[in-house]
Amino acid sequence: MAQLLDTTVCIAGGGPAGIVAGLILARAGIDVVVLEKHADFLRDFRGDTVHPSTLNLLDQLGLGEAAARIDHSELSVLDAVIDGIRLRAVDFTTLPGPHRYVTLMPQWDLLNMLVEEAQRQPTFRLVLEATAHSEIQENGRVVGIEATTPDGPLRVNAALSVAADGRASAVRDALGLVPADYGVPIDVLWFRVPRPTKPMRDTLANIRGGSALVTIPRPGYFQCGLLIRKGSFPEFQKAGIEAFRNKIAATAPRLRDVTHEIASFDDVKLLSVQINRLPEWSVPGAICIGDAAHAMSPAFGVGINYAIQDAVALANTVVPVLREKGTDAAAIDAACAAVQRRRTLPTVLMQRMQRVAHRLINRATSGVVLHNPPRLRERFVIAVVLPRVRPILARIVGYGFRPERIAPGILKPRA
Repeated sequence: MAQLLDTTVCIAGGGPAGIVAGLILARAGIDVVVLEKHADFLRDFRGDTVHPSTLNLLDQLGLGEAAARIDHSELSVLDAVIDGIRLRAVDFTTLPGPHRYVTLMPQWDLLNMLVEEAQRQPTFRLVLEATAHSEIQENGRVVGIEATTPDGPLRVNAALSVAADGRASAVRDALGLVPADYGVPIDVLWFRVPRPTKPMRDTLANIRGGSALVTIPRPGYFQCGLLIRKGSFPEFQKAGIEAFRNKIAATAPRLRDVTHEIASFDDVKLLSVQINRLPEWSVPGAICIGDAAHAMSPAFGVGINYAIQDAVALANTVVPVLREKGTDAAAIDAACAAVQRRRTLPTVLMQRMQRVAHRLINRATSGVVLHNPPRLRERFVIAVVLPRVRPILARIVGYGFRPERIAPGILKPRA
């Protein structure tokens, strides 16, 4: 017999979107249950680029100091080395304070901090090892979520169900919502290497000889991503791990002394890059947010921040409705539609920007991007165009196209 839980809002997925939504709703006094399929949050190769928009949100929640205590790195500028020439692509010091940088911190540490805060609220419940797999329907309306747990089936009855269970969302599939896919020409091979003994300047992107490598600085090591043609990973495996190490060293020569730490392809994880978006984010009684609504590319590291902004928009819109009209079905559905209207345009604009970046990267891996020394037109772009573009890129990357703030009156005093 299934276990039963009754709540106002049930959220499937304990990633950034689900946990932040659950935290804000609980801080607003709304009863919420979050279902997370894993036993903890300790999984690698998850987005860990926390942008100024999210840092500002943590300040609003009173969690800025707690976040600062997490082991992290701060980047005030994003540099790229293109065919041996270092360029400053983004400069966050042009943003208003206090956060003129992006923070790189393990996502599991961030989630643990958020959950610790949420669990101080009497209206928050987190159920681990609960795999959400289907919706509960009554008279054509979603009235909850079903999950499996080590103790057997679990049924959560809720006025509103939220699918925040990622780009492979089982709940979204159960709702019959199908995202429109926008073709991406690249995949990413993720791996880590220690920092070289000789200090190396933080460099987000290295492009050389038709190869592009992302090097994300973390305390003690670099999290790296080699951009490859989509579907070409088997070719790398066939060529062997030594050829792979040589390619990394040729793209970022300063890493040559540490590439031996990549022992085999067991140390390399394939990320199949996707960009997709739901035409409709909601059905009566349920809504999708974060990657379940729109899978973002790793380009610009905005995925976690856009997921969190969805969560803020959901809370800002739904909390007043739940307070004023209770569990009125029509009012809840109207609020869900309003969330999609608010978040669609910034999502569309960022995904278009990512697709342009992919085309440029794809072109970069098939020819010369920048001559060394630069030609006249290239010198003009570096000296005149880039300085004017930097503040714009900092604003778009740091905040997104529509940054969200928790609306006045949403949060109750901290427990």
